[in-house]
Amino acid sequence: MVDSRNNLLFSNDDPGTYPASWYAATAPVQPMRPQLNGEQHCDVVVIGAGFTGLSAALKLIASGYKVIVIDAHRVGWGASGRNGGQLGSGQRVDQDQLETSYGDENAARLWQLSEDSKTLVRQLIKTYQIDCDFCPGIIDTDHKARFSQSTRAYVEKLQKVYGYKDIDYLEGKELSDLLGTDCYVSAAIDRGAGHLHPLKFVLGLARAFEAYGGVIYESSVVESVTSKNQIEIRTVSGSVKAGRLVFACNGYLGNLQSEVASAVMPINNYIIATAPLSDAQYNSILPNNMAVADSRFVVNYFRKSADKRLLFGGRESYGYRFPEDIKGFVRKAMVKVYPQLDTVDIEYGWGGTLAITMNRMPHVCMLSTNVYSASGYSGHGVGMATLCGHLIADAIDGDNKRFTTMAGIRHRKFPGGVALRSPLMKLGMLYYSLRDRL
Repeated sequence: MVDSRNNLLFSNDDPGTYPASWYAATAPVQPMRPQLNGEQHCDVVVIGAGFTGLSAALKLIASGYKVIVIDAHRVGWGASGRNGGQLGSGQRVDQDQLETSYGDENAARLWQLSEDSKTLVRQLIKTYQIDCDFCPGIIDTDHKARFSQSTRAYVEKLQKVYGYKDIDYLEGKELSDLLGTDCYVSAAIDRGAGHLHPLKFVLGLARAFEAYGGVIYESSVVESVTSKNQIEIRTVSGSVKAGRLVFACNGYLGNLQSEVASAVMPINNYIIATAPLSDAQYNSILPNNMAVADSRFVVNYFRKSADKRLLFGGRESYGYRFPEDIKGFVRKAMVKVYPQLDTVDIEYGWGGTLAITMNRMPHVCMLSTNVYSASGYSGHGVGMATLCGHLIADAIDGDNKRFTTMAGIRHRKFPGGVALRSPLMKLGMLYYSLRDRL
């Protein structure tokens, strides 16, 4: 029996049911796939049917491997089907920090991997004809004037040092006209980034995988993993024996793998969707239909939807339970940015669990000769989770060059281990949240 009080798989959601999000209401969700029953055999078993797991599974099955994917709930049920949908450039931390931490050569490799991630997402959309409302452009905004100089310098560095020409610096009226609000003082406008409907995208990956003959079991909670010799995954009603295993669980890893869990921590984040906006409201906000992410430590991120809503994400919590009033919880942040939407109804409000690392870089590793893991995308998962699934598939297939670059990133365990990581992180995040407001 699963204890729902301290298991994020069941703390906030009904088993096997998508959250009541705008994404779930507008995606072509398929009927429930079967549970795992009896004993199954394959070359590679993947735990987690999100961006990472399905990206790995799709690449592997296209290369001739027999692959089984297992998920405790539904395809894209976790962060992959609930997130802000932003396909950003770079890693979660900037190139200056990467150069300091890992040297110029490794920083350049990490930049190239981030570019690869955007290319990969676009290629998958095109190759498998995934209709997921992709639109180009993200505006990274500064909420304080003291950030403007460093933003301008960073844009110039990306242009000159990294040869990235799809980015420009903006401020003043040109920026406020682009945003439809004057609460930000400067920004980097990145035309090489983009945004999409994440649940449609991950469902498209699942359909492509199944078109190759791949098998996905839903509503199949993994209860035990044995990986000393042959891999064996057990659920309450079945098992899978395989040659290799991929952990693709991100914030929902729980106690399945203690080494990864000590360095990757789940946190909750929230999004609301307004009622459809009037033509005047819709045209005045983000007229170029780009997405926005701001400079707060607890980031506000927002964009318009294909059916003329504003999707606005922000606020975080660090316990197991979501707030009772998610709509009200996030609405306060939205109205500060767009006071003209004060009277607009909020029709959807949902939460989700992502995973962060101490250094905000993905935690990618080979735990043993036949066990791989990738997680901890720290809010940068649309591109990087999809790419990391491909990197694991490449490594399994004998090409580990790019995998080694990501796996070479140094990670620290959270202070206090798994038991104390959440309360200690909560104290730290409260400090940064206060700093955002001051």
